[in-house]
Amino acid sequence: MKNIIGVRFKKPGKIYFFDPGHLKVNTKDFVIVETLQGEEYGEVVIANRQMPEEKIVKPLKKVIRVATYKDKKHYEENKKKEKEAFAICEKKIKEHKLEMTLIDVEFKFDNSKVLFYFTADGRIDFRELVKDLASIFRTRIELRQIGVRDEVKRIGGNGVCGRELCCCSFLGNFETVSIKMAKEQNLSLNPAKISGNCGRLMCCLKYEQDVYEEKLKKLPKIGAIVKTPEGEGTVESVETLKEKVRVKLKDDAGDFYYKKYDAGEVKIIKNTETEAMDPEEEEHLQELEELENLEKLEKNTMMEDEIE
Repeated sequence: MKNIIGVRFKKPGKIYFFDPGHLKVNTKDFVIVETLQGEEYGEVVIANRQMPEEKIVKPLKKVIRVATYKDKKHYEENKKKEKEAFAICEKKIKEHKLEMTLIDVEFKFDNSKVLFYFTADGRIDFRELVKDLASIFRTRIELRQIGVRDEVKRIGGNGVCGRELCCCSFLGNFETVSIKMAKEQNLSLNPAKISGNCGRLMCCLKYEQDVYEEKLKKLPKIGAIVKTPEGEGTVESVETLKEKVRVKLKDDAGDFYYKKYDAGEVKIIKNTETEAMDPEEEEHLQELEELENLEKLEKNTMMEDEIE
């Protein structure tokens, strides 16, 4: 077992484990820690705790000290510098006529590097911009292109649910989401209804997906031929969470009728899935395909907080 603490550098963001040594810290304390990028200032979100060594990514970096008043003042000064650097960089972007949008600026705690986050359609040749910024700030400059999800995460906002966006409140990492998830959850296939503020598929599609996948394993597919207490029929629809199926049956007169059954009441004879397209999916097919392609592109630009 190893004594660790959990530190977060941004809200929201990943929690990283550090070795506190003999230090005893509480949640909401601030600490200075050692990283591959130099010293960093972060908030303790997990106080001293024993953790099995096999669950720890090694090598475990050390906590240098609990943040002092001087450290906090330096951190606050860096935040002021970030606002000034933002205005300077925006001006330089216009001077160089670059097709990019500046989103955020971050000064490393030890001032060893300044990071500028931006969005753009495609690649940007910003070499001259970097030279200008380096001559102004007299330190290492890094320009990092981010995706639209990261952009909204940094800007903030509220979702259609009325709550603060998940990515701005608690979501540490972006999970992969897909149109297939919306289909399996019987959600509207109108892109406007399943897209978030960023214009990409809503992250919350992922939250219940594991439950749906587990339940769908037990249920017949739409179009499957099943045996019911009333005879053989074809599955017309599935209520996944309730584990119920709606079956199309034929009576003695040859007329069709429908009846709902619990999944346990039917036996699958042939589990063939019908390829019929949902009317809403057909109506928005082109938009859905474009959204799916954007999701694939987003994976390439999706950024994680990298504090090693």
